Amino acid sequence: MNPPPEILPALDGLGCDWQRPASPCAIVIFGASGDLTGRKLLPALYDLFLNDGLPERFAVVGAARSALGDEAFRERARQGAREAGMDLGRWDDFAAGLFYQAVEYGEPASYAQLAGRLDRIDIERGLAPGCRLFNLAVPPVLYATVAQALGEAGLSRQNLAAGRWSRLVVEKPFGYDLDSARELGAVIAGSFDESQVFRIDHYMAKETVQNILVLRFANAIFEPLWNRNYIDYVRINASESLGVEHRAGYYEGAGVLRDMFQNHMMQLLALVAAEPPSRFTAERVRDKEAELFRCLRPFPAADLGEHLVLGQYAAGQAGGRKMAAYRAEPGVDPHSVIPTYAAMRLWVDNWRWQGVPFYLTSGKRLKRKVTRIDIQFKEVPHSLFRDSVGADLKANRLVIGIHPEEEIFIAFQAKQPGPRICLRTSGLHFNYSGPGDRPHLDAYAKSLADAMAGDQTLFWRQDGLELCWQFMQPVLAGCEVCADVPGQLHMYPAGSYGPDAALNMLPQGIWPEKPS
Repeated sequence: MNPPPEILPALDGLGCDWQRPASPCAIVIFGASGDLTGRKLLPALYDLFLNDGLPERFAVVGAARSALGDEAFRERARQGAREAGMDLGRWDDFAAGLFYQAVEYGEPASYAQLAGRLDRIDIERGLAPGCRLFNLAVPPVLYATVAQALGEAGLSRQNLAAGRWSRLVVEKPFGYDLDSARELGAVIAGSFDESQVFRIDHYMAKETVQNILVLRFANAIFEPLWNRNYIDYVRINASESLGVEHRAGYYEGAGVLRDMFQNHMMQLLALVAAEPPSRFTAERVRDKEAELFRCLRPFPAADLGEHLVLGQYAAGQAGGRKMAAYRAEPGVDPHSVIPTYAAMRLWVDNWRWQGVPFYLTSGKRLKRKVTRIDIQFKEVPHSLFRDSVGADLKANRLVIGIHPEEEIFIAFQAKQPGPRICLRTSGLHFNYSGPGDRPHLDAYAKSLADAMAGDQTLFWRQDGLELCWQFMQPVLAGCEVCADVPGQLHMYPAGSYGPDAALNMLPQGIWPEKPS
């Protein structure tokens, strides 16, 4: 049923299409021969090209140790786009802007050669001189090396008055703990100003994630209820059906807390719980995120088990297919105690959220891939219908689906048709993608577009990053590498909903991924 036109006015022609970045620029990808570049970054840039999200004049310069030439790099990029199922009808126009420059990451001479090549490409492609976006798609141990070398080569210098800018995109992880995050931040700050640094979190570029801010702050029916007086608890879940796959080398040194909680889950928490900024600008939004992180109640180091459940997937089965245990995955220590699942209860000590528990859950090799946020409202203070329906009166719930369903759903009570007063749970449903909508861009494409435009709203700032590491530090120090494996690391079958121990902490009868 379509709503009346006076309620939803026509939105055609409101100008919500992409705007091209103003400056013709060069995008330089370090680690250009790696998996991330082939599977994500180059297809994302081609997606931007197809949707007019790149400047009219641009260059993409791959940089890595491999001895590739321009043509070999273009063929690798084409293969990545083909495997991503993209339309190659305009590929030749895009590929004309692809180049490759071999670089030894620790050799200053390589960066001098890169600088000379970029100057020549600026002239050849008619780019704005010196406008460069450097993307670090290299192993994390090389972030500091490349950032420092770019500064020493003069490639981080910019002159905004003359229209010359230089920006650095850093992939996660941003350090291994609080100390290493600070050290990395200090090295990057030696070459790039904070306004030039874009610490990417692709979760933040998902359309439905960004819609959380609009839902909260553009609708008068939600914000007055968004507090301890009306909300019983908040549940944020990001579960994955895949295992460690080809990332065992990284994951064995990270685990689920470093891989998901210190970054993605904290950002989702900030969107749900942060105070409204006075204006929607990068610095004011990130000020409020940092303020929220400062309000997180420190974990009780002596009693972590009451607020945290860690798990690791064992052998299991799903869809008739046998799945190996984490310890049997290629590259994983057969005695590994690295957690692949975590359920965490935390508290925000401020006026808005005092006493409201937040449940964060994430894990690998679970039954299905689901990312969603549940806002569970409190029960009504007095039920007029107790004599008719008994105690079974469901409280309202707001569900924000991020994956696979991009949707918003509000559950409420309504009368069931019939002669008696019988209640049923009904709902209002909004699907983010409506008929005729343009397909929205991949999260990496959106992040790269924002970086080219100089918009840092959806990127980590150094102070917020350090505050999250500071919050996670007692957990990492206390039990990420479990000395008492039977008591702290709960095994769960691959393809299940997670460890049974999580039920003792999560709201009664609610699994993180199970429809409820």
